[in-house]
Amino acid sequence: MKILKYAILSFAVLSSVSCKKFLTEDPEGILTTDQYYKTQADAVNGINAIYFSLNQGGSTLQTPYNTLFNTGMNMADDDEDPGPGATNPDVRSLSVQAHSSTNLRVYEIWQQHYATIRRANIAIAKIPTIEFDANLKGRLIGEAKFLRGLYYFNLVRLFGDIPLITEPQDFIRASDYAIAKSPSTAVYLQIEKDLIEAGDALPVSYTSPNVGRATKGAAKALLAKVYLTKASLPLNITSHYADAVRVAEEVLSPTDGGTGNFGYDLFDNYADAFLPATKNGKEHIFSAQFKSNSQSQGNNENPRAIMSNIPGLTGIYAHMTRFYTVGTDKFYSIFKLYQPNDKRRDVTFVTRYTSPSNGNFYSLGIDGKAYTYKSTDPAPTVELVPFFNKFWDPNSTAITSESSANVPIIRYSDLLLIHAEAENELNGPTTKAFKSLNRVRKRAGLPDLSLTTTPDKNTFREAVYLDRRLELVYEYQRWFDLIRQKDANGNSTFVANLHMVGKTNAREKHRLYPIPQSEIDNNPLLTQNPGW
Repeated sequence: MKILKYAILSFAVLSSVSCKKFLTEDPEGILTTDQYYKTQADAVNGINAIYFSLNQGGSTLQTPYNTLFNTGMNMADDDEDPGPGATNPDVRSLSVQAHSSTNLRVYEIWQQHYATIRRANIAIAKIPTIEFDANLKGRLIGEAKFLRGLYYFNLVRLFGDIPLITEPQDFIRASDYAIAKSPSTAVYLQIEKDLIEAGDALPVSYTSPNVGRATKGAAKALLAKVYLTKASLPLNITSHYADAVRVAEEVLSPTDGGTGNFGYDLFDNYADAFLPATKNGKEHIFSAQFKSNSQSQGNNENPRAIMSNIPGLTGIYAHMTRFYTVGTDKFYSIFKLYQPNDKRRDVTFVTRYTSPSNGNFYSLGIDGKAYTYKSTDPAPTVELVPFFNKFWDPNSTAITSESSANVPIIRYSDLLLIHAEAENELNGPTTKAFKSLNRVRKRAGLPDLSLTTTPDKNTFREAVYLDRRLELVYEYQRWFDLIRQKDANGNSTFVANLHMVGKTNAREKHRLYPIPQSEIDNNPLLTQNPGW
């Protein structure tokens, strides 16, 4: 199946979020948006430039869905740590909640999200002025609104109140940079508006070469997640649980209790949700598209979690599981939260690698020693370190460090868990809630839960929280769940969860990232988040 290949636009205005223009005349060779947006091809390329923010990478550049959400967010959660290959001090400070408002990764997340929103704002404003097919025009604007909604959704969860910018800005005068924060509730209303309008305009599916673009189902599924988030902490607008259930059921298939006609379903094999050979299949609602060795569009996560010094493999071991103490076990981790028969564990993690050069097995023991052995040798008796494996590309070995594995932004299993959680919060552990949760558990090889095992809202909540963690680990979801989840009394579990794994610097203030100090220095109306 041929997938969408995102184009790169060469004109500078779509590549910068805050490039000041000091001269009134247009320098020769610089193409402005007024000069560019003239044809249907310009409109298509403008939208492709927004998509490119999802997968843009390279040897030095990190973008949100191409490693930045890992080094700038996953490292801060309770599942992951920087490994020996992650020497960047900004990454290591984030991992122990010792970062500040000058942290480079925090700034990059902010800057790159607003750069993408700027591209979307320009497209939404300019495309209606071009004369071409009305249906295609509406679809392209819908795609821009979907992507703008996605990026604002990330920003509002990470930073809280933020500047809400929905119109193109030239940034000619210093005063153009003075933009105050909007309340997070206003930002969420804009996100909802964008996703609803996108859903109305987008098609149910695409044919090649457009597979991978935003669809009607993707807009609705993301909207269900937005409603669940608003109903959760910190906003706690619990009336939105009903909205989350309603919209999720518009996407769920009839066999799963919904009315959706999108063809979504779970793969029988959990591994197929991540392998390049099955990308954009029935479980994938929306993903960041990756293609190795193609205009820096390869997934650069591939070598980061791989053990180092394996002949024929490029591995830098920069991302590792978080080890902490439980009882007498000093090497407890998320790997041990899986039941032994959970099929997801051995897809998500590996404890040995096979060298493509010599066929030997390579493992790392918790004693810090590397072990090399043959298939005919007994396995090491020492406990082995688990390595993240979700973005492994079987075709990516010594030839390239890039992977063609897509990054799921929302999968059908995620939607089932959204539905289960929202239905439980709304009505308790109903038949509908059990059905959605058990669909995910059954694929994992786990027994169904019932009122006998999970008799009330609180025990069901904990069950769905755990399955979200095990199902979605390493998919840039855990931090967003940590900051919104609650206990039986409705109190945040954020600090307790991080303290439990030894990240004792964590405080309530860390539920929001600090506004980058450089942004505050340039914008007199921008105020810092509480506690920072």
